[in-house]
Amino acid sequence: MGMDPVRCDVKGVYMATGPLGASPAVILSLPEGEMCIPIYIGLWEAISIRNALKREIPPRPLTHDLFVEFMKSYGIVLKEMVIDSLEDGVYYARLIFLQDHHQLSMDCRPSDGIALSLRCNADLLVDPDVVTCSSVSFADLSGLQDLDTYLGG
Repeated sequence: MGMDPVRCDVKGVYMATGPLGASPAVILSLPEGEMCIPIYIGLWEAISIRNALKREIPPRPLTHDLFVEFMKSYGIVLKEMVIDSLEDGVYYARLIFLQDHHQLSMDCRPSDGIALSLRCNADLLVDPDVVTCSSVSFADLSGLQDLDTYLGG
């Protein structure tokens, strides 16, 4: 067993603009200081994470809201999401569910995992090796614009 995973928070959802155009990113803040982990994601997932951060409930359930309602119906609790590896620039993550004292682990995309963990107030954990190789100073990330600002909201 290695070191314990690092608990992170979602700093925000941004549009990262650069020479190749714009790409949505969710920024995870690490416990101490200005270090963070940027994860580039799809626009739809970025909007879903933004909605969860702002506690905005759409009039009809979108995919992540539907998933949470489904879990509630069956007494399933999302305990935590773990980003456990980074391979060729792709992050891999797992959702850890509890139902009647049974624990279940499911593979997921980090963007979906973050959208769900925010809705369920579940812990967001990152493997220490992933933290080591992917954390950057927030100040060093250039061209970030808040998603709402970018979308003109």
